[in-house]
Amino acid sequence: MSSYELFIGLRYTRAKRRNHFISFISLISLLGITLGMTALITVMSVMNGFQKEVRTRILGVASHIQVSGIDGKLTGWRLVAGEALRHPEVEAAAPFVSAQGMVSYDQIVSGVAVRGILPEMENEVADFAGMMVDGELSDLVPGSFGMVIGRELARALGVFTGDKIVLISPQGQVTPAGILPRLKQFTITGIFQAGHFEYDSSLVLIHLADAQKLYRMGNDEVSGVRLKLRDLFHAPQVVQELGPMISAEVYISDWSRQHANYFRAIQIEKRMLSLILALIIAVAAFNIVSTLVMAVTDKQSDIAILRTLGASPRSIMKVFIVQGTLIGVLGTTLGVIGGVLLAYNIEAVIAAIEHVFSVQFLSREVYYISEIPSDLQLADVITVAVVSFVLTLLATLYPSYRASKVNPAEALRYE
Repeated sequence: MSSYELFIGLRYTRAKRRNHFISFISLISLLGITLGMTALITVMSVMNGFQKEVRTRILGVASHIQVSGIDGKLTGWRLVAGEALRHPEVEAAAPFVSAQGMVSYDQIVSGVAVRGILPEMENEVADFAGMMVDGELSDLVPGSFGMVIGRELARALGVFTGDKIVLISPQGQVTPAGILPRLKQFTITGIFQAGHFEYDSSLVLIHLADAQKLYRMGNDEVSGVRLKLRDLFHAPQVVQELGPMISAEVYISDWSRQHANYFRAIQIEKRMLSLILALIIAVAAFNIVSTLVMAVTDKQSDIAILRTLGASPRSIMKVFIVQGTLIGVLGTTLGVIGGVLLAYNIEAVIAAIEHVFSVQFLSREVYYISEIPSDLQLADVITVAVVSFVLTLLATLYPSYRASKVNPAEALRYE
C-alpha cells in the first residue's frame, strides 16, 4: 500500500463530512465494537472464573486421579501407590475405602457416601485441612470410631461436634430372624464445608481402619488409591501412562471423566454466551458497511477526480479499506482496554452496583459462590481481538469494491 492511499484514507476518516449522518453511523460502529468486545471479554473472564472456582472446590474433595480395584477392592495398595509415585507427574498418593451407608440421629435418617481415609495422607491429595469449620481431620483415630461430616449434613441432622450418630451399613448380618443391617455408633469429631452441596450434604469421613472393620475388609484391602498431580490438566495423559506402570489389575480414571458434566455445562454456557455477544460485534461490523457505502456515495466526485489523475481501481479500494479498518482497529483497541479493566475490577463494579441499587446478585444464603469470580486469560483476549478485527476488515471489502467501480465520467457529469 503506497503512502498516498494511506494518507487519503486517514484524511477521509478525520475530515468533516457534508452528511453528518455518516459521522454518526461511524461513531455508532465504533461504540458497538468497543462495547461488544468489552462485554465479550468480561463475560468470558467471569465464566473462566466460575469454572476455576467450581474446579477448585470439587478437586479440594475429589482427586486428580483415582486408581480403583476392578471388583471394588484393591489388595496391596502400598505397592500400587509406590508404582504410581514413580511417575514424575504424581505428587502424592493416599488410600481410601468408598462405600454407601445411612446415618441416623434422633429419628432423622439420611443417605451418605462413606469414605475411609488415613488423615495424614489424605491431606496430601485433598484440601480438607482448609475446609474444616470445627475440629481437625487428625482427630480421626483408629478404633475410636470418629466421623467428620459436611456442614449441610450436620445442619440437616441437627448435630454438632461431640454428638453421637449411628452409621447403618447396607452389608447385613445373617441371623435366624433374617438379614439385619449392621449398625455402628460414631462420634462426630469435626465438620467441614467444601462449598459444594453434593459433598457438604452427603459425604462422611471415617478412619481407614474403622471403615475396613465396618465393611469387613482385610487390613491390606482398600477400594483404591487417590493421586495428586503436579499439574491437574495433565491428568488424561498421565492416566494413559500409568496403565503399564501398575502391575495390579486396576481401573484408572481422572477428574475430567468423573466430573465431566459440571465442566461440560460451564463450557457450553461459555460458548453460547460468547456466540451471542459476538453478534454485537457483527452488528457493529455491518454498521461499518453502511458507513462506507454512504461515504462512497458522498465522495463519488472525489473518487472520479482521483481516477482522472491516474489512481487505479485497486488504489481507490485501498483508500476505503483504510477508512473502515481504522474504525475497526480503534474500536478493537478500546474494547480490549475496556474489557481487561472491567474483568480485573468486576468485583468492585458489582459491589458498587449492589450498593447503589440496594440489591444482591449472589446471596450467601442461597449461593455457595457469593462473589463474581474473574479469570482473565490472554488466549481469550487475543481470540476476541482477532475475530473483531477480521469482521471489520471483511466489512470494508464490498463498499471498497463498489468505490473502485465508480465511473469517472458518470460521477462528474453533473458537477
